[in-house]
Amino acid sequence: KFKIAHTTEYKYSNNVFFEPHYFRFKPKQTVFSSIIDYDIQVEPEPIGFTEQIDIENNHIRLSWFQDTHDEMKITVNTILEVSEYNPLNFILHPKEFLQIPFTYDDNTQLLLEPALKTEALPDNMVKYLEAILQKTSNQSINFLIELNASIYNDFTAEFRETGEPLEINFTFDEKRGSCRDLSWMHIHMLRHLGVAARFVSGYLYLESDDDNPIFELHAWVEVYLPGAGWIGFDPTHGLVTSCYHIPLASSSFYENTMPVSGSIRGDATSILINDLDISIIT
Repeated sequence: KFKIAHTTEYKYSNNVFFEPHYFRFKPKQTVFSSIIDYDIQVEPEPIGFTEQIDIENNHIRLSWFQDTHDEMKITVNTILEVSEYNPLNFILHPKEFLQIPFTYDDNTQLLLEPALKTEALPDNMVKYLEAILQKTSNQSINFLIELNASIYNDFTAEFRETGEPLEINFTFDEKRGSCRDLSWMHIHMLRHLGVAARFVSGYLYLESDDDNPIFELHAWVEVYLPGAGWIGFDPTHGLVTSCYHIPLASSSFYENTMPVSGSIRGDATSILINDLDISIIT
């Protein structure tokens, strides 16, 4: 069981009015996890809210406010029970999907269209992909694992708490980026080859040898594979995701996965303070 305590604070230099805000902090239901307890508190207290499942099957809370304030604080406490999960326990079916690039059937293609939308890649990025395809003889699983490992080995992971993912060309040329940057680049590499991929935000918990586990708000990639479903790849750490990656939201558009989204009315600067603690309880 994971105990997750997450506090997010926005402090403003002047009073502002909060337009309706979306909160995405409730873990997604998976085959290996179940929510034992979940509580979210927002200050200032909203005058109303609704709980919703959005078009991409993410749990969201839409809250609306009155008056003006100089601070917003979101306190979330979650207890999540997980079981061991082997993410590679599947087969690809039908057999046409054993080789990359591949093409989904018409109905699947329509459903996955947003997760296939991409842009033209620069020649150096295409050559990078072609070298990995050649190395893995175009075998789907070998390629996906090798591409994930290559990004982990060839790029430097950096910490950047706020901001949208950088342009994929910039990330590729600089060979560095945050988890958001590396994941967004990874997604467009996959889409270039006709592989549906989406952006995931959530929590990561990694045990270490010195009894000081790593836990963080994190981003990674999910790939749609017929016969397997959505399978997660974490290019920042070179991992295929399992029960230690806890998804909060997934979308073809990274903007739709942010834990907090909304706007303000007023003239003010702001600072963001995040406090996260994840522990294993018995």
